[in-house]
Amino acid sequence: MCGHSSGMMGFPLRLLAREVYDRVRAIKGDKQVALITGEERIEPPDARYFLCTAEAMPRTSGEHAFVALDEAQLGADPERGHIFTDRLLHARGREETMILGSATLEPLVKALIPRAEITSRPRFSTLSHAGVCKLSRLPKRSAVVAFSVEQVYAMAEALRRFRGGAAVVMGALSPETRNKQVAMFQSGEVDYIVATDAIGMGLNLDLDHVAFAALSKYDGRRKRRLTPSEMAQIAGRAGRHQRDGTFGTLSGTGKGDGEPLAFTDEEVYAIEEHRFAPLTHLFWREAEPRFDSLDTLIADLEARPADAVLRAAPEAIDLAVLKRLASDSLGASVRGAGNVRRFWEACSLPDFRNLGVEPHARFVARLWEDLRGGYLGADFVAARIAELDRMQGDIDTLQGRIAAIRSWAYICQRPDWVLARDEMAARARAVEAKLSDALHARLTERFVNRRTTLLMKSLGQDASALPVTLETDGHLTVEGESIGRLEGFRFHVDPDAGVADRRMLLAAGEKALPALLASRAEWLLSQGLGELEISRGAIRWQGRALAEIAFPGQPGAGHFGTPRLTLTRDLALLPETARADFEAGLAAWLEQQLEPLEPLRKLAEAARDPEAGSQARALVITLIEARGVISREDAGLEHLPKEMRPYLRKLGITFGALDIFAAPLLKPAPRRLLHALGLDPRPLNEAMLPVLAEGAWAKGRLPAGYRYAGTQAIRVDLAEKILRAAFDARSVVTAARPKERNPAFRLDLALAVSVGLEADNARRLLGSAGFRCDRARPLSEGAQGAPAPDRWHWRPRRPGERDDRRGERQHRQGGKPAARREQQDAKGKPQGKRKPPRNDRRDDRPRTAPKPDTGPARAGGAFDKLADLLKG
Repeated sequence: MCGHSSGMMGFPLRLLAREVYDRVRAIKGDKQVALITGEERIEPPDARYFLCTAEAMPRTSGEHAFVALDEAQLGADPERGHIFTDRLLHARGREETMILGSATLEPLVKALIPRAEITSRPRFSTLSHAGVCKLSRLPKRSAVVAFSVEQVYAMAEALRRFRGGAAVVMGALSPETRNKQVAMFQSGEVDYIVATDAIGMGLNLDLDHVAFAALSKYDGRRKRRLTPSEMAQIAGRAGRHQRDGTFGTLSGTGKGDGEPLAFTDEEVYAIEEHRFAPLTHLFWREAEPRFDSLDTLIADLEARPADAVLRAAPEAIDLAVLKRLASDSLGASVRGAGNVRRFWEACSLPDFRNLGVEPHARFVARLWEDLRGGYLGADFVAARIAELDRMQGDIDTLQGRIAAIRSWAYICQRPDWVLARDEMAARARAVEAKLSDALHARLTERFVNRRTTLLMKSLGQDASALPVTLETDGHLTVEGESIGRLEGFRFHVDPDAGVADRRMLLAAGEKALPALLASRAEWLLSQGLGELEISRGAIRWQGRALAEIAFPGQPGAGHFGTPRLTLTRDLALLPETARADFEAGLAAWLEQQLEPLEPLRKLAEAARDPEAGSQARALVITLIEARGVISREDAGLEHLPKEMRPYLRKLGITFGALDIFAAPLLKPAPRRLLHALGLDPRPLNEAMLPVLAEGAWAKGRLPAGYRYAGTQAIRVDLAEKILRAAFDARSVVTAARPKERNPAFRLDLALAVSVGLEADNARRLLGSAGFRCDRARPLSEGAQGAPAPDRWHWRPRRPGERDDRRGERQHRQGGKPAARREQQDAKGKPQGKRKPPRNDRRDDRPRTAPKPDTGPARAGGAFDKLADLLKG
């Protein structure tokens, strides 16, 4: 055609016309090439080359130098055959006319056009029968052909599970969607395509094999077996130019009676040898009927041809709609040749939605009601188009909208139907393009697993060649498709992957992980040590455990020497050499982190020293098990010889009034480390504050290293400083008055208040060590001068003395008696002498675990020999 000064070609499909239009436009330029279809019209004023669908092809003769009709054998099609027959008979070029079609058309062409020159083009490649094949073993670059939407979806779904997905081509798809699906297959994004018999016409595919999922189809009237020529039209898509192709059937898609789906020997021979029974007739219908009346029009359209090789076309949907509306009251109002012609053009609207005669006739009737008065208003058409401009919905919903917008695109192309035709046509094409994009996305989303497709191509390669990339956010991707996430050193398959895909993704990840993990381990030891942490008895990174930490020796009193590391399962895929290096690097890092526990290590060494004596070793082991702090009542000091105490003090052990403790272990670093290692499960105060306010700890869960002081809690080493200051103040008075028994002394609470204790809570802390406060009488009203200081006494509990029950009651009542006593003092009343506790009665009531100490604590068994301690 391009060798002539002008030309026109008619095609059976809009997408094929568009494909050739693009090719001719690339040669001749945009201004010389036109595209005319039912739904689209691109016609520059100076166009000389026209690419059309057969229905839109002008019925002219001699206006163009060259005219061609493609797939002319469609003249035997019951629905559209009369269109192709008419163009075959009447479309002529001034210089050359070319009719392209199957060899089965040759006898009819000779009969209808005796002077036609017959030229055949042999197939350069061989098409051979490959038999039956399972869908799971289908070779790459294959097409699966089915003849119902349900079967197409089922085949595509199965290929998605087995092979990562397939492109989908059906006649119900818009041309744009079909082109995008085909492009996806042609580019190699998927290796399979599932199609209806629409694949057999107008689609040039890079196929190696065509597999039939069915050999029968419903042709609009009945379900019948495909003819050999129809089979060959589809199977012939396999192989291109000089590359051979194969065809066959799929197993498991037979009649359901156990009989496999198979070609007959005659069909195989006909397809392989390209020998088919010639066509015996073409369908014909009057192309230029008379429009005098509807009855005349119908009679002309139903007229029989005069030629013997032509047959009257079966009643197509346009004629069926015409007859249906002509018999109605609507037809009675159609008068005059102009109205009859216009009415017939409305009835010729294609049924893009495939609704059938009745629904389509109702749509045409509504359309005619608007057309009979003139034009369709632009606002009305724009509103109908806007109703379809919605991208939501599933595949079927989008297909329905595309069919509807194609109807409106066809309506807008008519020159005398719509006002602002060009604008409305552009809107309709834009909406169709958007809907086609959305439909392509839905089809791809449902039937293509791009990730699985990529892995299927890559899993057979060497592990080092697998294109797996570790992104900065931890995702593992194959050519941009995520297959999972690396959390620490553990690979997690993408949670969106189906059950069938998980094994494949795991295999892909495990092939690439050793090298990636080795690189990550090397980076972590060289640059990422600052991101490591010790938590819950393990070394962790990004919240995941890398190695469990265990100390040798007894569970409670371990050696606290070189810890033993056990790498977790997250590092199982790490190569052996990298694993050993990583373990050594973690051990070196851990040794530095454990420096705050050096005092505990010294205690552990002393506990193993046989020269320390069994009593001292027992105390040290008890202190280790308590992780550095133990109350005097639990220390068993009565069994410890006095001469061993200097030895223990050199180890950093402090013998306090209330607690025995290792002061270096009360610092924040060792306390946090003991908690992180899981060696001390008690609550932790991160900063090891001197004093904790009321409510700063959970009920009954006092942080390690603290003791109760009324409503507050104080760190045991600071509590010892306060108590030591009290003993020092008492010793000064006792030395000055040696003959006086238990003299009263003054005590300044400034030290306790300075560390954060409230005065009342400081008195309760001192009361826990046996100090008793006699509150001074306040100044009377109007008196001047400094108030009298409080007087303090120290009275430790005697051996065998039972607990002061009154103190326990005050503890349960929140210290109210003391407050009441202070109120009495404020009124200036004498306090009087307190009655000593009654020890003559034995309290045999069962005792429960004491509640947290919030009242004035009583003297405990720790003071049975406190005098000896002070002397020592």
